[in-house]
Amino acid sequence: MAESRTRLGVSAFAICVFALTLGSNGVRNIIGWWGFLAAALALVVWGVVIFARERPERFRWYRLPSPIYWFLTLAVLSIAWSQYRLESVLGVLAQLATTLLAVVLAFVLTWHEVLRTLGTALRYLIGLSFLFELGVSLLIREPVFQNFIGPIPEEKPSKLLMWSRDLLFAGGPIQGLVASSVLFGFIGLLGLIVFGIQLRAGLVRRFAGWFWVAAAAATILLTRGATVWVALAAVLVGLALALWARRLGPERRVPLYATGGAILAAALGLVLFARDVVFGLLGKSGDMTGRLETWQKVIELAEQRPWFGWGWVSYWAPWAEPFASLDRKAGIAVMSAHNAWLDVWLQLGIVGVLAFAPIVVLGMWRAWFRAVDPPRRGFGPPLPYATSALWPFLVLVALVVQSFTESRLLIEGNWLLLILLAVKTRFDFALPHRDTEPTKLPWRRVPIASETGPVGLTR
Repeated sequence: MAESRTRLGVSAFAICVFALTLGSNGVRNIIGWWGFLAAALALVVWGVVIFARERPERFRWYRLPSPIYWFLTLAVLSIAWSQYRLESVLGVLAQLATTLLAVVLAFVLTWHEVLRTLGTALRYLIGLSFLFELGVSLLIREPVFQNFIGPIPEEKPSKLLMWSRDLLFAGGPIQGLVASSVLFGFIGLLGLIVFGIQLRAGLVRRFAGWFWVAAAAATILLTRGATVWVALAAVLVGLALALWARRLGPERRVPLYATGGAILAAALGLVLFARDVVFGLLGKSGDMTGRLETWQKVIELAEQRPWFGWGWVSYWAPWAEPFASLDRKAGIAVMSAHNAWLDVWLQLGIVGVLAFAPIVVLGMWRAWFRAVDPPRRGFGPPLPYATSALWPFLVLVALVVQSFTESRLLIEGNWLLLILLAVKTRFDFALPHRDTEPTKLPWRRVPIASETGPVGLTR
């Protein structure tokens, strides 16, 4: 406990990474594409410097989850057969850079620091988004268009081009700094998970904790995103199952797994056979806002190259074929398949799906047992459960559920969180003990001896 060191720089780096990747649309609107690329490059360099300075002892390249290597190697190789080679090069570079940042965060931060810095970034994104929407409604009093889309046509423009629709006082849907009610609503969901865990674990003051929980809940309500509501329901079910598993203990969980399987089967049945009713209750059409049409077109295209796909690009390049003529909504080219799994099949084929699925499945599996098994130190008796052990599993549940209606899991902030949690839970399983409940620690100094973890902060 006596030895400690400054952690302010590492924490600032993590907050910047989370804010840039999760709020990428807002950053591009503020500083433009070139400014965004410069900021991303600066973060990559900063991350390499921090990693070289920290020199985490437990880091070994060969001990990273193997599926990450499979997926990235296939993405790099796909440049050779890509129909849009330049765009594939750019997409692969972005994928590698985001993965690098996730790996750096996984090794230089403890679990407690990840929770704290992610929470801080989410507070900035939610708070500034509400200030932005309030400024639009009070000062501008009309819709504001995104800055990076170029000149606005004189005829009535699509709502998809708007940064803010000036609907805060009308009850939404608001879009926040990220210019999308779906993306902003999902940020609210992540905030609800993180802020709720911090409040329940006593890591923040009660007034501040409840204020940000309310802000996250207001974000979900005012964005009116049906897919976010579905993800929230899944998170609540996952939380209930995890708490039930803690009560049962490791030896008596057969009824729990049977119940979980039944819930999953019922959910799939509702989506397949009662979709119109379910989405009608959420105020959406049964075709999920045109997604079914997009999925059909993507499937038809993927079937032309089923095994290795058309080449990796992450976000679609709407100026290149086959994306240029694939699908349009409200006169705007569609930028993704709105389903991460279909997007992987389209771009990397069945082989790509087989490489991508283990990243998700193994990450979920390890996060589940981290959430429900009692922490231990060595071979001693179990320690009290930590509330903070729940959040990686809940975040992964939200990410996976959203991946069936959005492709964000493959890019930017969602990919960063997926790789970060996949790597960190992988190393957590190799430890002789797990973290117990964290305490409120100052930003500047972290007692090294009191908080060892899968990142190996001790020297």
